[in-house]
Amino acid sequence: MAAAIKLRSYFSATGLKAAASGSRNGAQARRLLALAAIYDGASRSEAACIGSVSLQVVRDWVLRFNASGLSGLIDGKAAPSQERAPHRACARHRGGSNPGNPLRRALAHRRSLPMAV
Repeated sequence: MAAAIKLRSYFSATGLKAAASGSRNGAQARRLLALAAIYDGASRSEAACIGSVSLQVVRDWVLRFNASGLSGLIDGKAAPSQERAPHRACARHRGGSNPGNPLRRALAHRRSLPMAV
């Protein structure tokens, strides 16, 4: 088993608890409290229970905390998706807007038939 990744040495459990109580971000506060438990001597498994996550997620939090400090535990916003207008040819292949599509005609015919029991 690999050794646990060390937390930053210049933070303390009381400092993280104070930061958690002042945080307006609930997810960040939960992460800070889990890391504060590690500073207090709790195992990573106990920190995972406090944060309601797996050990791998606690490891990820430690890496983010070590790299970026308190702000590393705030969820970042995902980049906005760039929606493109669908290409006209795509609708034909999906059977969307082409009423002459043989598959569409076959399915329309099938819906009009009574169901066999």
